[in-house]
Amino acid sequence: MRHYSHTPAANTRTDWRVIRSLVPYMLEFRARVVAVVVLLVLAKLTNVAVPLVLKEIVDAMSLPQAMLTIPVFLVIGYGLLRLFSTLFGELRDALFAKVTQRAIRRVALQVFEHLHSLSLRFHLERQTGGVSRDIERGSRGISFLLTFLLFNILPTLLEIGLVAAILFVKYNPWFAIITFATLVLYIAFTLVVTEWRMVFRRTMNEMDSKANTRAIDSLINYETVKYFGNERYEVSRYDEQMLRWEASAVRNQTSLATLNAGQSVIIAVGVTLLMLLAADGVANGTMTVGDLVLVNVYMLQLYMPLHFLGFVYREIKNALADMEKMFRLLDESREVQDAPGSLPLKLQGAAVRFDNVNFSYDPARSILHGVSFDIPSGHTVAVVGASGAGKSTLSRLLFRFYDVDAGVISIDGQDIRDVTQTSLRAAIGIVPQDTVLFNDTIYYNIAYGRPDATRDEVIAAAQSAHIHSFIESLPLGYDSMVGERGLKLSGGEKQRVAIARAILKNPAILIFDEATSALDSKSEKAIQDELHHIAQNRTTLVIAHRLSTIVDAHQILVMDKGCIIERGTHRNLLEQQGIYSQMWALQQQEEQ
Repeated sequence: MRHYSHTPAANTRTDWRVIRSLVPYMLEFRARVVAVVVLLVLAKLTNVAVPLVLKEIVDAMSLPQAMLTIPVFLVIGYGLLRLFSTLFGELRDALFAKVTQRAIRRVALQVFEHLHSLSLRFHLERQTGGVSRDIERGSRGISFLLTFLLFNILPTLLEIGLVAAILFVKYNPWFAIITFATLVLYIAFTLVVTEWRMVFRRTMNEMDSKANTRAIDSLINYETVKYFGNERYEVSRYDEQMLRWEASAVRNQTSLATLNAGQSVIIAVGVTLLMLLAADGVANGTMTVGDLVLVNVYMLQLYMPLHFLGFVYREIKNALADMEKMFRLLDESREVQDAPGSLPLKLQGAAVRFDNVNFSYDPARSILHGVSFDIPSGHTVAVVGASGAGKSTLSRLLFRFYDVDAGVISIDGQDIRDVTQTSLRAAIGIVPQDTVLFNDTIYYNIAYGRPDATRDEVIAAAQSAHIHSFIESLPLGYDSMVGERGLKLSGGEKQRVAIARAILKNPAILIFDEATSALDSKSEKAIQDELHHIAQNRTTLVIAHRLSTIVDAHQILVMDKGCIIERGTHRNLLEQQGIYSQMWALQQQEEQ
């Protein structure tokens, strides 16, 4: 997985970018958001009004016994204000739920779609466990960010402003001055310490992703672990990452304790100074007992949201850190993109041409050198050669998983870089050497070739691939689960599913990448006959290891170190007494 450096400026830009990116999701429900803001303001107004009513009740109850009457309306009003303060908050949460959940769904969908649009190079380098954990944490962070940013930061600031204004107007200006000074000092301390703590949070996230990556990688390769008896080794590798995570988590928690302690000191000093002023006012006769209660209640009301404001800010920064990696996935550029104005591929005969193609996965290591060949419409061209000669790279380039460094690949005279990737890949079917199936039913995996196919068409494709009888013999038939990556099926059975899937897709161009390599000799003969049948009238590229499977090809290309060193029919190549002839003789001896 890619790793990124972090600087304060870069982190701030990322934070604002993340927040801005959520605005469109809120604007989608403008009426709901407006109603939520109105309810939010009403909730805070009622909350601020509660101590004012309480002051009047206390003052009324402090009168001499002869003048004492129960302030019924004030008590009822006090109860209603308490009720509405809570009620408005609950209504606000209920209205905003749809906005939050829709945003989570949209962003998760956007990331998922973007990941599928990235090049094969990215997916070969990514670490599945880490990426999945980044998306999981990021989605959870969206909910927290939207809810707390709107429901806690803004209302808390509003409440602090209202309380400070009331204290300034009704009492000694020092009440407001102390309140503002406490607020400024609290916020400054929270900002500074939280920024310092974010390093520990990011490190903790990094270690968590790495540990998850190792765990998933180990479980996916369960059989390999068992083959070599490396259970303890895998546990120790996992614990190595968890140990680093633990150290980061401990630093994160201890720094949190430091932050909480500092915040409590600031709040305690501010509250004590205000209460001293209020007590002095009561003693001097400038304030009533109700005023003292009012200041005390306001301090309690301010203490909780102010203390919560620090918590919310910390958690919002944590949420932004959690979302940061998910949004960085969206920054991954698409290496292979449709050119502006790309049109769908127009098939006539599906003739394929490689014209002087050069390609390298890494600039330091070239794979193909000036490769040129034609596959006329309806013809079959086979490619053979030693492992690493560049055979499978041809199929990846034809699918446009990568773009060529030089030269042109064209279909019916159309450069594949000038047509849409969707139309290009719809025209090509492949039976790969290593078939990986989805953890679903056999029916689903065959139907994946054409999801809108009818059940009869799926069964017909299975019959053509000679796997229908096997499927029918299973207790659940086509509804049998294949397991993760198809591990419940043998190599040959998986290969037949892949062949059925390709048959169902019914493409104009077929690629067989050592398609029968996992089959026994008897099965291979049956499948080969079927492959010959479905390859008729289709443009076919066969990447082969067993030369006996390609003797009927219209042309055979022999590759070595990224170059075509021989070409011709089976008979021509044998007559040349070259590399192909030697390979043929060697395989004949092995078979005998």
